[in-house]
Amino acid sequence: MRILANFNENWTFHEGFSPDLAKTYREGQAISLPHNAVELPFNYFDETSYQHAFTYQKILAWQPDFANREVSLVFDAAMADSVVYLNGEKIIAHKDGYTPFEARLTGLLKQGDNLIAVKIDGSENPSIPPFGGRIDYLTYAGIYRDVWLKVTAPVSIANIKIETANVLADAKSVSVRCDLNNPQGLAFTGTVDIELKNAAGETLASVSAGTDGNSVTLTIGDLPGLDLWTLDNPVLYKIAVTLTSAHGTDITSSHFGFRTAEFTPEGFRLNGKPLKIRGLNRHQSFPYVGYAMGRAAQEGDADILKNMLKCNLVRTSHYPQSTWFLDQCDRIGLLVFEEIPGWQHIGDAEWKQESIRNVRRMIERDWNHPSIVIWGVRINESLDDHTFYTETNRLARELDPTRQTGGVRYITDSELLEDVYTMNDFILGNEELPGANRPRTALRSQQECTGLSRNVPYLITEFGGHMYPTKIHDAEQRQAEHVRRHLEVLNAAHADPSISGAIGWCMFDYNTHQDFGSGDRICYHGVLDMFREPKFAAYVYASQCDPADEVILKPVTYWARGERSIGGVLPLIILTNCDEVELRYGSLTKRIGPDRENFPHLPHPPVVIDHRHFSNDELGVWGLKWEDGFFTGYLGGKPVSELHMVANPLPTTLDIRPDRQVLKAKGRDSTRVIVRALDQVGARLPFLNDVVTITVDGPARVIGPETIAFQGGTTGFWLETTGTPGAITLTASSSRFETVTLELQAA
Repeated sequence: MRILANFNENWTFHEGFSPDLAKTYREGQAISLPHNAVELPFNYFDETSYQHAFTYQKILAWQPDFANREVSLVFDAAMADSVVYLNGEKIIAHKDGYTPFEARLTGLLKQGDNLIAVKIDGSENPSIPPFGGRIDYLTYAGIYRDVWLKVTAPVSIANIKIETANVLADAKSVSVRCDLNNPQGLAFTGTVDIELKNAAGETLASVSAGTDGNSVTLTIGDLPGLDLWTLDNPVLYKIAVTLTSAHGTDITSSHFGFRTAEFTPEGFRLNGKPLKIRGLNRHQSFPYVGYAMGRAAQEGDADILKNMLKCNLVRTSHYPQSTWFLDQCDRIGLLVFEEIPGWQHIGDAEWKQESIRNVRRMIERDWNHPSIVIWGVRINESLDDHTFYTETNRLARELDPTRQTGGVRYITDSELLEDVYTMNDFILGNEELPGANRPRTALRSQQECTGLSRNVPYLITEFGGHMYPTKIHDAEQRQAEHVRRHLEVLNAAHADPSISGAIGWCMFDYNTHQDFGSGDRICYHGVLDMFREPKFAAYVYASQCDPADEVILKPVTYWARGERSIGGVLPLIILTNCDEVELRYGSLTKRIGPDRENFPHLPHPPVVIDHRHFSNDELGVWGLKWEDGFFTGYLGGKPVSELHMVANPLPTTLDIRPDRQVLKAKGRDSTRVIVRALDQVGARLPFLNDVVTITVDGPARVIGPETIAFQGGTTGFWLETTGTPGAITLTASSSRFETVTLELQAA
């Protein structure tokens, strides 16, 4: 039987690399994986600190299971230029930081202890995508994803490709191509057994076939009563494959779903039904540890996109991301646009060949994910290259004819070699440039961008971002304009049926190179901050959900008369999916409906309170008393949500909230913990800039510093288990609040 064992524990880490480290074990820093080679500050750091070589060592003791079997190490990813050694002998080199690779150890292991050494070079090597130019994100060195010890029969299953047919019919079918791995070139005759199972593990159908070659395809047809994979009900099935031969037995499996996805000139269709895409771009980075966060944090980001931001699609900008993240997208019903590594720059011939290999690696790793609906096979925002992109598209279609291709550009009149014209449209804000000759425009028509006379499948893949960076602690007027820009683009996308949808830049703020951002190594482009705390613009996306899912009522204000220029809170945008919002201020009460005049195409336009509803004197003028505000949201004439905003906010509550109370003791589990400074009614104090000190008692540690500053009335950290079970006591203290203690558990 196959063994796939986690290989993350008991590594030793060294700064630098020498040939001696490849063949001789040395005492060093004891670490577990995932691991970032350099733990960085939150901001203002030198990104070149990790751009050199590092060494990871681990002893692999001989095991009886290795005898007469295939033994290898599978690296889910390492950044960026990796070389694996066994007892001083080079086994494999891998020149990509985002795709998996396998180091075959068969025939080279000795009885007793074996030294595994991995050289990781974090240099921005111009021969490896995405390097060679400037990139607006960081590529943190380290073995930042999981590593697995894999032991199989000499003839085993290399990969399985699942394709569905007759998806929208009552009786569906599924075909499974089973590719075999026979590195020793052994003669064999085997049997492949395939079982289709439901979520409960019950076998629904099965089929078998003999094989003596490299691949076999089997089909199970006439399958009635199966459910579709949808956003609201993402039903997953499992294909279990067993290979039996004289050389042994191998078993593997993969989940999949029955669904159709098609970008058309009339928009996007999921399972034959129109769906307007509303999404955000995601980098895979986290404060302090860069890319090196495990399963829980990856799944957590998917949950935030789906459940807090109410998005229906995420773009994995600008590289393949963790399979933990993609698996969670499958489970919760979140569509994915996945693309190869790159940012604007195209390198030489060998660089292009490496990029083409990335297309293969990405698709062969992820082709069974029902959440993935399009492959990005063009370097993000690069110029046209006919020969290069003809080949990336050809290969993608050969490997996976079931999905369309896209190629993200920002240039107009670009050659369309892909199935979908995917466009970064940053026109909004260009009216402010010298010599601008057009009024404020949310999105250009697709014909203006494509240069074509006909409509084609068309998707907006970025907007906003660098055109209007906004911090969580910025002034209210800037945050309100940030909100308005996201509203205007989503409204424009909904207005044009030929636009499949719009994917905003971006989910959260991220560390970046000195060439970008605010000079502190952060791009403040997100609708969330780096701890995944919402800015006001986050509620633009959340408010578009059906109120049956969640009622959203979020005034875009700190509720202070003197925060804005000149004074007052008007115009006041209220992000909501309610029919009406009532504002009570002193003795004044007014109920106002959505602003369909300015946002007629949004499913749920915001309520905008301005001088159409209030005179200059009704909310009072400078010098008069400022009153509390009371907001009530109505659906069908009935109150469904209430919000109280105080006129005299004072530090009242130190609110500390982990995403989970129970963590796994082993496997380097982690949970995000958010700390908020709240006023009397539970609102964040946006300009409180005190510090909070975190102490931990028990088998866990804080990732990053233990004294952290509030930004926008909030801060956060990740808490990580240290390998043993037990109670964890978390204490947060800040001078303006009572100390808070929280009990968690590592089990």
